[in-house]
Amino acid sequence: MNHADVIGAGHPLPDQSGFQAAQQCASILRNAKQGELVLVLISGGGSALIPYPVDAITLEEKITTTNLLLACGASINQINCVRKHLSKLKGGGMAKLAAPADLHALILSDVLGDDLSAIASGPTVPDPTIFSDAIEILSSRGVWEQAPANVRTYLQQGQQGLVAETPKPADDIFKQSGYTLIGSNTISVDATLQTAHNLGYQANLYSDQLCGEAKDEAEKWVSHAKELILQGITQPIAFIAGGETTVTIKGDGKGGRNQEMALAFAIAADKHGLTGNWTFLSAGTDGRDGPTDAAGAIVDPNTLKRMTDAGVNPVAMLENNDSYLALKTSGDLLITGATGTNVADLQILLIHPTNYNKN
Repeated sequence: MNHADVIGAGHPLPDQSGFQAAQQCASILRNAKQGELVLVLISGGGSALIPYPVDAITLEEKITTTNLLLACGASINQINCVRKHLSKLKGGGMAKLAAPADLHALILSDVLGDDLSAIASGPTVPDPTIFSDAIEILSSRGVWEQAPANVRTYLQQGQQGLVAETPKPADDIFKQSGYTLIGSNTISVDATLQTAHNLGYQANLYSDQLCGEAKDEAEKWVSHAKELILQGITQPIAFIAGGETTVTIKGDGKGGRNQEMALAFAIAADKHGLTGNWTFLSAGTDGRDGPTDAAGAIVDPNTLKRMTDAGVNPVAMLENNDSYLALKTSGDLLITGATGTNVADLQILLIHPTNYNKN
Protein backbone atom coordinates (compact mmCIF):
# COMPACT_ATOMS: atom_id res chain seq x y z
CA MET A 1 0.00 0.00 0.00
CA ASN A 2 1.28 3.44 -0.91
CA HIS A 3 1.56 6.06 1.82
CA ALA A 4 0.98 3.44 4.54
CA ASP A 5 3.32 2.54 7.38
CA VAL A 6 3.08 -1.10 8.44
CA ILE A 7 4.41 -1.97 11.88
CA GLY A 8 4.52 -5.57 13.07
CA ALA A 9 3.43 -6.04 16.68
CA GLY A 10 3.20 -8.80 19.29
CA HIS A 11 0.17 -11.01 19.91
CA PRO A 12 -1.24 -12.33 22.23
CA LEU A 13 1.19 -10.41 24.45
CA PRO A 14 1.92 -6.72 23.66
CA ASP A 15 5.44 -5.59 22.85
CA GLN A 16 7.44 -2.41 22.20
CA SER A 17 6.67 -2.50 18.46
CA GLY A 18 2.97 -2.41 19.28
CA PHE A 19 3.60 0.48 21.65
CA GLN A 20 5.34 2.35 18.82
CA ALA A 21 2.40 1.64 16.51
CA ALA A 22 -0.07 2.85 19.13
CA GLN A 23 1.85 6.09 19.59
CA GLN A 24 1.78 6.72 15.83
CA CYS A 25 -1.97 6.02 15.74
CA ALA A 26 -2.50 8.46 18.59
CA SER A 27 -0.50 11.14 16.81
CA ILE A 28 -2.60 10.78 13.65
CA LEU A 29 -5.82 10.93 15.66
CA ARG A 30 -4.76 14.04 17.58
CA ASN A 31 -3.96 15.83 14.32
CA ALA A 32 -7.33 15.05 12.70
CA LYS A 33 -9.34 18.22 12.05
CA GLN A 34 -13.05 18.99 12.04
CA GLY A 35 -14.54 18.04 8.68
CA GLU A 36 -11.97 15.31 8.06
CA LEU A 37 -12.87 11.61 8.09
CA VAL A 38 -10.84 9.16 10.13
CA LEU A 39 -11.29 5.58 8.87
CA VAL A 40 -10.35 2.90 11.41
CA LEU A 41 -10.07 -0.82 10.68
CA ILE A 42 -10.66 -2.92 13.79
CA SER A 43 -10.42 -6.65 14.39
CA GLY A 44 -9.88 -9.12 17.18
CA GLY A 45 -6.34 -8.97 18.49
CA GLY A 46 -6.32 -5.19 18.52
CA SER A 47 -6.15 -5.17 22.30
CA ALA A 48 -2.65 -6.62 22.15
CA LEU A 49 -1.49 -4.97 18.93
CA ILE A 50 -1.88 -1.32 20.01
CA PRO A 51 -0.89 -1.12 23.68
CA TYR A 52 -0.72 2.47 24.92
CA PRO A 53 -0.78 2.47 28.72
CA VAL A 54 -1.76 5.54 30.70
CA ASP A 55 1.18 7.63 31.87
CA ALA A 56 0.96 6.29 35.43
CA ILE A 57 2.01 2.75 34.46
CA THR A 58 4.58 1.14 32.18
CA LEU A 59 3.95 -1.27 29.32
CA GLU A 60 5.64 -4.01 31.36
CA GLU A 61 3.24 -3.41 34.26
CA LYS A 62 0.28 -3.62 31.92
CA ILE A 63 1.62 -6.86 30.41
CA THR A 64 2.08 -8.29 33.91
CA THR A 65 -1.53 -7.46 34.76
CA THR A 66 -2.79 -9.04 31.53
CA ASN A 67 -0.76 -12.19 32.21
CA LEU A 68 -2.24 -12.49 35.70
CA LEU A 69 -5.76 -12.36 34.25
CA LEU A 70 -4.97 -14.85 31.49
CA ALA A 71 -3.43 -17.31 33.94
CA CYS A 72 -6.37 -17.23 36.35
CA GLY A 73 -8.93 -17.99 33.64
CA ALA A 74 -10.57 -14.57 33.42
CA SER A 75 -12.98 -14.15 30.53
CA ILE A 76 -12.06 -11.94 27.58
CA ASN A 77 -14.65 -9.37 28.69
CA GLN A 78 -13.11 -9.23 32.15
CA ILE A 79 -9.61 -8.84 30.72
CA ASN A 80 -10.80 -6.10 28.36
CA CYS A 81 -12.49 -4.20 31.19
CA VAL A 82 -9.20 -3.97 33.08
CA ARG A 83 -7.16 -3.17 29.97
CA LYS A 84 -9.54 -0.38 28.94
CA HIS A 85 -8.99 1.38 32.26
CA LEU A 86 -5.23 1.20 31.86
CA SER A 87 -5.13 2.44 28.26
CA LYS A 88 -5.19 5.69 26.27
CA LEU A 89 -6.73 4.12 23.14
CA LYS A 90 -9.05 1.37 24.35
CA GLY A 91 -12.55 1.93 25.70
CA GLY A 92 -13.39 4.81 23.36
CA GLY A 93 -9.94 6.36 23.57
CA MET A 94 -9.47 6.54 19.81
CA ALA A 95 -12.78 8.36 19.34
CA LYS A 96 -11.82 10.79 22.11
CA LEU A 97 -8.49 11.61 20.47
CA ALA A 98 -10.03 11.98 16.99
CA ALA A 99 -12.74 14.46 18.04
CA PRO A 100 -13.91 16.78 16.54
CA ALA A 101 -13.12 14.94 13.28
CA ASP A 102 -15.64 12.43 11.90
CA LEU A 103 -14.70 8.81 12.59
CA HIS A 104 -15.99 5.60 11.01
CA ALA A 105 -14.84 2.11 11.99
CA LEU A 106 -14.98 -1.02 9.84
CA ILE A 107 -15.18 -3.80 12.40
CA LEU A 108 -14.36 -7.50 12.11
CA SER A 109 -15.84 -9.09 15.23
CA ASP A 110 -14.27 -11.93 17.20
CA VAL A 111 -16.66 -11.39 20.13
CA LEU A 112 -19.74 -13.48 20.88
CA GLY A 113 -22.84 -11.39 20.33
CA ASP A 114 -20.75 -8.73 18.56
CA ASP A 115 -20.49 -6.41 21.57
CA LEU A 116 -18.66 -3.50 19.97
CA SER A 117 -17.22 -2.37 23.30
CA ALA A 118 -15.41 -5.72 23.59
CA ILE A 119 -13.92 -6.02 20.08
CA ALA A 120 -10.26 -4.97 20.40
CA SER A 121 -11.40 -3.43 23.71
CA GLY A 122 -13.72 -0.99 21.90
CA PRO A 123 -11.35 1.83 20.89
CA THR A 124 -13.99 3.77 18.92
CA VAL A 125 -17.16 3.14 20.96
CA PRO A 126 -18.42 3.99 24.46
CA ASP A 127 -17.21 1.91 27.39
CA PRO A 128 -20.03 0.69 29.66
CA THR A 129 -17.64 -0.39 32.44
CA ILE A 130 -16.11 1.70 35.21
CA PHE A 131 -12.97 1.67 37.37
CA SER A 132 -14.80 -0.16 40.16
CA ASP A 133 -15.56 -3.02 37.75
CA ALA A 134 -11.86 -3.41 36.95
CA ILE A 135 -10.95 -3.52 40.65
CA GLU A 136 -13.69 -6.05 41.36
CA ILE A 137 -12.46 -8.32 38.55
CA LEU A 138 -8.89 -8.35 39.82
CA SER A 139 -10.10 -8.92 43.38
CA SER A 140 -12.63 -11.66 42.61
CA ARG A 141 -10.07 -13.47 40.49
CA GLY A 142 -7.64 -13.43 43.42
CA VAL A 143 -4.89 -11.45 41.67
CA TRP A 144 -5.39 -7.94 43.08
CA GLU A 145 -2.47 -8.17 45.50
CA GLN A 146 -0.25 -9.62 42.76
CA ALA A 147 -0.97 -6.75 40.36
CA PRO A 148 1.79 -4.10 40.14
CA ALA A 149 1.48 -1.37 42.75
CA ASN A 150 1.20 1.38 40.11
CA VAL A 151 -1.72 -0.45 38.51
CA ARG A 152 -3.58 -0.76 41.81
CA THR A 153 -2.92 2.88 42.70
CA TYR A 154 -4.15 4.15 39.33
CA LEU A 155 -7.34 2.06 39.42
CA GLN A 156 -8.08 3.26 42.96
CA GLN A 157 -7.54 6.87 41.89
CA GLY A 158 -10.02 6.29 39.08
CA GLN A 159 -12.54 4.79 41.49
CA GLN A 160 -12.18 7.92 43.65
CA GLY A 161 -12.72 10.23 40.66
CA LEU A 162 -9.16 11.54 40.68
CA VAL A 163 -8.55 10.50 37.06
CA ALA A 164 -11.03 10.63 34.18
CA GLU A 165 -13.28 7.67 33.39
CA THR A 166 -13.32 6.10 29.93
CA PRO A 167 -15.80 7.80 27.52
CA LYS A 168 -19.43 6.85 28.14
CA PRO A 169 -22.47 6.63 25.79
CA ALA A 170 -23.68 10.18 26.51
CA ASP A 171 -20.31 11.70 25.59
CA ASP A 172 -20.58 14.21 22.72
CA ILE A 173 -17.56 12.71 20.94
CA PHE A 174 -19.71 9.82 19.73
CA LYS A 175 -22.01 12.14 17.78
CA GLN A 176 -19.27 12.24 15.14
CA SER A 177 -18.56 8.50 15.02
CA GLY A 178 -20.10 5.45 13.33
CA TYR A 179 -19.29 1.89 12.36
CA THR A 180 -19.97 -0.97 9.92
CA LEU A 181 -19.76 -4.60 11.06
CA ILE A 182 -18.09 -6.40 8.13
CA GLY A 183 -17.51 -9.88 9.60
CA SER A 184 -18.26 -11.96 12.70
CA ASN A 185 -18.24 -15.42 14.25
CA THR A 186 -21.96 -15.72 13.46
CA ILE A 187 -21.27 -15.18 9.76
CA SER A 188 -18.49 -17.78 9.91
CA VAL A 189 -20.66 -20.34 11.69
CA ASP A 190 -23.49 -19.83 9.19
CA ALA A 191 -21.08 -20.35 6.29
CA THR A 192 -19.74 -23.54 7.89
CA LEU A 193 -23.26 -24.88 8.39
CA GLN A 194 -24.07 -24.20 4.74
CA THR A 195 -20.86 -25.87 3.57
CA ALA A 196 -21.57 -28.96 5.69
CA HIS A 197 -25.08 -29.13 4.21
CA ASN A 198 -23.68 -28.83 0.69
CA LEU A 199 -21.31 -31.73 1.42
CA GLY A 200 -24.23 -33.98 2.33
CA TYR A 201 -24.20 -33.70 6.10
CA GLN A 202 -27.23 -33.18 8.30
CA ALA A 203 -25.93 -29.84 9.55
CA ASN A 204 -26.83 -28.66 13.06
CA LEU A 205 -25.91 -25.68 15.20
CA TYR A 206 -24.47 -26.94 18.49
CA SER A 207 -23.90 -23.47 19.96
CA ASP A 208 -23.20 -19.96 18.73
CA GLN A 209 -22.14 -18.85 22.21
CA LEU A 210 -19.63 -21.54 23.20
CA CYS A 211 -17.65 -20.33 26.19
CA GLY A 212 -16.52 -21.62 29.57
CA GLU A 213 -13.54 -23.77 30.49
CA ALA A 214 -12.23 -25.63 27.42
CA LYS A 215 -11.96 -28.99 29.22
CA ASP A 216 -15.48 -28.73 30.59
CA GLU A 217 -16.95 -27.88 27.21
CA ALA A 218 -15.15 -30.87 25.67
CA GLU A 219 -16.86 -33.16 28.20
CA LYS A 220 -20.24 -31.73 27.19
CA TRP A 221 -19.48 -32.30 23.52
CA VAL A 222 -18.63 -35.95 24.21
CA SER A 223 -21.81 -36.52 26.22
CA HIS A 224 -23.87 -35.09 23.38
CA ALA A 225 -22.08 -37.21 20.77
CA LYS A 226 -22.44 -40.40 22.82
CA GLU A 227 -26.18 -39.89 23.19
CA LEU A 228 -26.56 -39.45 19.43
CA ILE A 229 -24.49 -42.51 18.59
CA LEU A 230 -26.47 -44.64 21.05
CA GLN A 231 -29.67 -43.53 19.29
CA GLY A 232 -28.23 -44.74 16.01
CA ILE A 233 -26.65 -42.75 13.18
CA THR A 234 -28.11 -43.41 9.74
CA GLN A 235 -26.58 -40.50 7.85
CA PRO A 236 -23.55 -38.23 8.25
CA ILE A 237 -24.14 -35.56 10.87
CA ALA A 238 -22.23 -32.31 11.46
CA PHE A 239 -22.46 -30.19 14.60
CA ILE A 240 -21.00 -26.71 14.38
CA ALA A 241 -20.19 -24.29 17.17
CA GLY A 242 -18.63 -20.88 17.45
CA GLY A 243 -17.29 -19.00 20.42
CA GLU A 244 -14.24 -18.59 22.61
CA THR A 245 -13.47 -20.77 25.61
CA THR A 246 -10.95 -20.15 28.37
CA VAL A 247 -8.16 -22.16 30.00
CA THR A 248 -7.16 -21.94 33.65
CA ILE A 249 -3.41 -22.50 33.49
CA LYS A 250 -2.06 -24.84 36.16
CA GLY A 251 0.99 -26.28 34.40
CA ASP A 252 3.94 -24.95 32.42
CA GLY A 253 3.25 -26.64 29.10
CA LYS A 254 2.59 -25.16 25.68
CA GLY A 255 -0.75 -24.93 23.92
CA GLY A 256 -3.91 -22.90 23.41
CA ARG A 257 -7.61 -23.13 24.19
CA ASN A 258 -8.45 -24.97 20.96
CA GLN A 259 -5.67 -27.53 21.35
CA GLU A 260 -6.70 -27.97 24.98
CA MET A 261 -10.31 -28.60 23.96
CA ALA A 262 -9.34 -31.07 21.23
CA LEU A 263 -7.06 -33.05 23.57
CA ALA A 264 -9.71 -32.97 26.31
CA PHE A 265 -12.31 -34.22 23.81
CA ALA A 266 -10.12 -37.21 22.86
CA ILE A 267 -9.51 -38.04 26.53
CA ALA A 268 -13.19 -37.67 27.46
CA ALA A 269 -14.19 -39.82 24.47
CA ASP A 270 -11.93 -42.60 25.71
CA LYS A 271 -13.06 -42.21 29.33
CA HIS A 272 -16.75 -42.33 28.48
CA GLY A 273 -16.47 -45.07 25.87
CA LEU A 274 -17.45 -42.93 22.88
CA THR A 275 -17.55 -45.38 20.00
CA GLY A 276 -18.35 -44.81 16.36
CA ASN A 277 -16.85 -42.99 13.45
CA TRP A 278 -16.29 -39.43 14.65
CA THR A 279 -13.90 -36.53 14.06
CA PHE A 280 -13.63 -33.39 16.18
CA LEU A 281 -12.00 -30.09 15.20
CA SER A 282 -11.38 -27.04 17.35
CA ALA A 283 -9.51 -24.12 15.80
CA GLY A 284 -9.00 -20.37 15.83
CA THR A 285 -10.09 -18.63 12.67
CA ASP A 286 -6.95 -16.48 12.70
CA GLY A 287 -4.78 -19.57 12.32
CA ARG A 288 -3.09 -19.16 15.67
CA ASP A 289 -4.03 -20.79 18.95
CA GLY A 290 -2.14 -19.44 21.94
CA PRO A 291 1.61 -18.83 21.61
CA THR A 292 2.02 -21.64 19.05
CA ASP A 293 2.15 -22.10 15.27
CA ALA A 294 -1.03 -24.21 15.31
CA ALA A 295 -4.58 -23.01 14.68
CA GLY A 296 -5.92 -25.88 16.79
CA ALA A 297 -6.28 -29.60 16.25
CA ILE A 298 -8.36 -32.38 14.69
CA VAL A 299 -8.79 -35.54 16.79
CA ASP A 300 -10.39 -38.91 16.12
CA PRO A 301 -10.92 -42.28 17.90
CA ASN A 302 -7.25 -43.25 17.36
CA THR A 303 -5.68 -40.05 18.69
CA LEU A 304 -4.87 -41.40 22.17
CA LYS A 305 -3.47 -44.64 20.77
CA ARG A 306 -1.05 -42.69 18.60
CA MET A 307 0.06 -40.75 21.68
CA THR A 308 0.51 -43.74 23.96
CA ASP A 309 2.30 -45.70 21.20
CA ALA A 310 4.79 -42.82 21.10
CA GLY A 311 5.25 -42.95 24.87
CA VAL A 312 3.12 -39.90 25.68
CA ASN A 313 0.68 -39.81 28.58
CA PRO A 314 -2.20 -37.66 27.26
CA VAL A 315 -3.84 -37.14 30.66
CA ALA A 316 -0.60 -35.92 32.23
CA MET A 317 0.01 -33.65 29.26
CA LEU A 318 -3.46 -32.12 29.61
CA GLU A 319 -2.96 -31.56 33.33
CA ASN A 320 0.27 -29.72 32.51
CA ASN A 321 -1.49 -27.65 29.82
CA ASP A 322 0.90 -29.23 27.30
CA SER A 323 -1.63 -29.94 24.56
CA TYR A 324 0.68 -28.76 21.76
CA LEU A 325 3.35 -31.41 22.32
CA ALA A 326 0.77 -34.15 22.87
CA LEU A 327 -1.08 -33.35 19.65
CA LYS A 328 2.15 -32.87 17.73
CA THR A 329 3.20 -36.35 18.79
CA SER A 330 -0.06 -37.85 17.50
CA GLY A 331 0.05 -35.83 14.27
CA ASP A 332 -3.23 -34.08 15.04
CA LEU A 333 -2.19 -30.43 15.06
CA LEU A 334 -3.96 -28.20 12.56
CA ILE A 335 -1.42 -25.78 11.09
CA THR A 336 -2.88 -23.38 8.56
CA GLY A 337 -0.63 -20.38 8.90
CA ALA A 338 -2.06 -16.90 9.41
CA THR A 339 -5.47 -16.56 7.77
CA GLY A 340 -5.54 -12.78 7.79
CA THR A 341 -8.75 -12.59 9.77
CA ASN A 342 -10.02 -13.26 13.27
CA VAL A 343 -13.65 -14.05 14.08
CA ALA A 344 -13.05 -16.16 17.20
CA ASP A 345 -13.08 -19.98 17.17
CA LEU A 346 -14.90 -22.76 15.37
CA GLN A 347 -15.66 -26.29 16.54
CA ILE A 348 -16.86 -29.02 14.18
CA LEU A 349 -17.97 -32.51 15.19
CA LEU A 350 -18.55 -34.97 12.34
CA ILE A 351 -20.24 -38.29 13.03
CA HIS A 352 -20.65 -40.94 10.33
CA PRO A 353 -22.54 -44.24 10.40
CA THR A 354 -20.15 -47.06 11.30
CA ASN A 355 -20.34 -48.60 7.83
CA TYR A 356 -20.38 -45.24 6.05
CA ASN A 357 -18.52 -44.93 2.76
CA LYS A 358 -18.77 -41.53 1.10
CA ASN A 359 -18.04 -43.10 -2.27
